[in-house]
Amino acid sequence: MQAQRFAAFNYNNSGGQMPKLTIHQKNWLLSAHIGFAALWTGAVLSMFLLSLRNTHSTDAEVLYTLDSAITLLDDWIVIPAAIGSVVTATFLCWVTNYGFVKFYWVITKWILTTGLVIFGTFWLFPWGNVAARLSGREGLQALENPIYTFDAKGVLLGTIIQVLFLFVIIGISVLKPWGRRPTQAKNQTSSN
Repeated sequence: MQAQRFAAFNYNNSGGQMPKLTIHQKNWLLSAHIGFAALWTGAVLSMFLLSLRNTHSTDAEVLYTLDSAITLLDDWIVIPAAIGSVVTATFLCWVTNYGFVKFYWVITKWILTTGLVIFGTFWLFPWGNVAARLSGREGLQALENPIYTFDAKGVLLGTIIQVLFLFVIIGISVLKPWGRRPTQAKNQTSSN
């Protein structure tokens, strides 16, 4: 039993320094990864629905409240969940046989996730903050401000794009549609 607790610190014999997890530890890490992905997806979907509802606002307080709720979800759920998802994915790649570049589906998930994080950080997050600031300051007049209109539409379209890509990433995780990258060339050069 004591040996199982410290199994995370065992090293494999393939020459690498990859720590091995017990099945129980791997399952906990995988559960955390799935939980973060679910939080991220659900919060972005909620942001989309609030943004969609906000396109029909006729009350200044409702407009600002919905914009504020969008930024609240982004600040307190989306950002931490995205970070948690990336951190747990990194550990899963590091301590399991998936590796970082052994499988095409893992590489694809990394590319898509990195794209979502960059898009969220440099576009979606700022658009939501500007929209909330303008609707708080200008009330319904914000609807006639081209900056507000652009940013509010950016949040609406950006969140649905993020939700769709998150569903694609989840589908890739479950289906693992592409196999292992070929390693023949690597094996042939190492045997010479």
